[in-house]
Amino acid sequence: MPFSDLALSKRLERAEGHACVQYAEAQHRLFPKSGAAWIECAGAYAVFNGVDSPITQSFGLGLFEELTSASLDAIERFFLDRGALVHHEVSPFAGVTALDLLCKRNYRPIELSNVLYRQVEQPATEPEADVRVRVTGPEEAQLWTDISARGWAHEHPELREVVLQLGTIISAREESPCFMAEVDGKPGAAGVLSIHDNVALFGGAATVPELRRRGLQTALLHERMRYAFEHGCDLAMMVAVPGSDSQRNAERKGFRIAYTRAKWQLCS
Repeated sequence: MPFSDLALSKRLERAEGHACVQYAEAQHRLFPKSGAAWIECAGAYAVFNGVDSPITQSFGLGLFEELTSASLDAIERFFLDRGALVHHEVSPFAGVTALDLLCKRNYRPIELSNVLYRQVEQPATEPEADVRVRVTGPEEAQLWTDISARGWAHEHPELREVVLQLGTIISAREESPCFMAEVDGKPGAAGVLSIHDNVALFGGAATVPELRRRGLQTALLHERMRYAFEHGCDLAMMVAVPGSDSQRNAERKGFRIAYTRAKWQLCS
């Protein structure tokens, strides 16, 4: 396992930023009037996918180039001109100087997340005999979206419409295969994988309520790990809320915490 350092953080943050750039490009293709766009500034990606989108933020701030007032001016203008709040996901490896500049410019932290990683390996075990996982085709985009929405909305009904919209666009991204897990031929869980620079980003997977505790989540993880291995990836990553069930499940599967990062918001 590589050590948690600046070089690792650059790879992980770039992989997530790249996935969000792909999302913006897919949204622009599907909905040209949406205004979805992105820029690269001082090595960071700033992505706009709508005023209320959780993907509207920057990634890699202060990692690839020293953060300056001029680069912050440009990124802030990108978001503010589109009517969005200014959010930055900031790795601790951006350094104290970058965080000090954010504080001086009236930013405050609003969210914490743990970035987890592990080596990619060929799974040693096979899923249960009645469980099958496969990559879905474009014609199954609606089915994949419906399964994902049902899984997420069971415990968070307020997210249903958001997930339905996100799912449609996720299915259209490039280099981001969508996976479906079935038990006895019945679709029951959905997950996604994004690959960049040999880093496999494991997106959130969801299982419909009636098919939980049937091994679908484990099967999804194994098949995505197999796909990443076969496509030359050496690192897998996930992002989770500190202390959450998602973090614990990831750690049970061999992931470990690389670092804790903060999301910063520009205050008016």
